[in-house]
Amino acid sequence: METWSGFEFHRHMFEDMEAFVTCPNPGTANGQLLLKTHYWGAFPATEVELLKKGFHLCCIRNTNRWGTDDNLDRQARFVRWVQKEYGLCDKMVPVGMSCGGLIAIKLAAKYPELVKCLYLDAPVVNYMSCPCGFGVGEVLGEGAAIPEILNALNIESVSRLLSYREMPLDKLPQLVAAKLPTIMVAGDSDNTVPYIENGIFVKEAYEAAGIPITVYLKPGCDHHPHGLEDPTPVVDFICKACGV
Repeated sequence: METWSGFEFHRHMFEDMEAFVTCPNPGTANGQLLLKTHYWGAFPATEVELLKKGFHLCCIRNTNRWGTDDNLDRQARFVRWVQKEYGLCDKMVPVGMSCGGLIAIKLAAKYPELVKCLYLDAPVVNYMSCPCGFGVGEVLGEGAAIPEILNALNIESVSRLLSYREMPLDKLPQLVAAKLPTIMVAGDSDNTVPYIENGIFVKEAYEAAGIPITVYLKPGCDHHPHGLEDPTPVVDFICKACGV
């Protein structure tokens, strides 16, 4: 039997994409499911603690990290398959770090019926300010991976990208309308995905609608490490939202 972080680990192929499911220890399962939206295995402390509490954890590979509909729709179908295959409840918790955060926002906005609550960690919200976009103080068009973004989104130029209206930023009204409980962690000194150009828009959208949101802004912290040094507040938030 294969294991991951001491837990039973299953590999699957789902619609020709590599996928993973990690199971809690026997006798502890609570029917709840976490979906790591991208960067499988990165900064897993929170996921490990939730596995200890009986959550299942799953992930499926994406063809890109920019939240295109083909990947979002495949993730939704995969989640439904995992729920049925493993006998889990019909809502799950997206865990989205960095570009995984943008995927989590777009997935929850498109499929709110699948989501119990959201854990966002230094999420990309604005493609004009992202891990390999323009960033603070950079000259428009000099982002190192702009070609990657344009290729993934099938957009021919930066000028067209400026008018692209499928960014996570554009999906915040749908996210707010769904009133999904959300916890967000970010560094206030993030030079890769600046909070003031990304995560703050999620916070402001929730607050403007009068919807509670829990935010942990880590003083002096850059983009890494993700998560809290002690993941207990995030774990407790997710457990409460899931009724565990």
